[in-house]
Amino acid sequence: MVGHTAVMIVGVGPGLGRALAHRFAETGHPIAIAARTEATLASIASEIKEAGGVALPLAYDVSDDLALAGAIGQVESQLGPIGTLVYNAGNQVRGGIPELSPQDFAAAWRVGPYGAFLHARRLLPKMAAQGGGVMLFTGATSSVHAPAKSPAFASAKFALRGLAMSLMREWGPQGVHIAHVLVDGVILRPQSQAEGGDPPDFLRPADIADAYYQLAMQPPSAWSFELDLRPYTDDYLEN
Repeated sequence: MVGHTAVMIVGVGPGLGRALAHRFAETGHPIAIAARTEATLASIASEIKEAGGVALPLAYDVSDDLALAGAIGQVESQLGPIGTLVYNAGNQVRGGIPELSPQDFAAAWRVGPYGAFLHARRLLPKMAAQGGGVMLFTGATSSVHAPAKSPAFASAKFALRGLAMSLMREWGPQGVHIAHVLVDGVILRPQSQAEGGDPPDFLRPADIADAYYQLAMQPPSAWSFELDLRPYTDDYLEN
């Protein structure tokens, strides 16, 4: 990570996105949090500000390039240059071929690899020009193992991983650390935590967020491209 430049987290909801925002904010970085639901963003921004952090909520469509340009301009004018992007946006469109409409399939790609491409296209030249940066993309089990009845979500996640790998090879030598985080399991839902549930085969959002932060802090002589996260109960050798 470059100094105390701004961190932009895209795809912020009440689960992992919220945990990521809090984890990066508590280190002193000004945070821009982006999603389409203004009420959720306002609530999380308020939490961060109450804890002494700086948070700028941004409500826009990640597949709208003009809206993205405006959002980036807002971040730069209010928080300064963006040194880290965490692209956590995704659209879990489920259903097999008989159930999926062309619109459903396209939606998974717009929010996933297409939205990620737009953000990378806008931010990578800026990061390289300022001496480096970090770009982290959230993947899933479906990034490498496509299940049945998930052609939209799985193909979009496969494409996101391929995009991240290509960007890493092009922009890594220019000082930008690009990595793909494979979240291989089910993330514990906020409502489960509120009800006192904490099953061992679920991933806790705060623990995932810690791993993202450690990844962002890696020195350039030992960068990881892919970080594989799964609960300790999972025997991945059998998968």
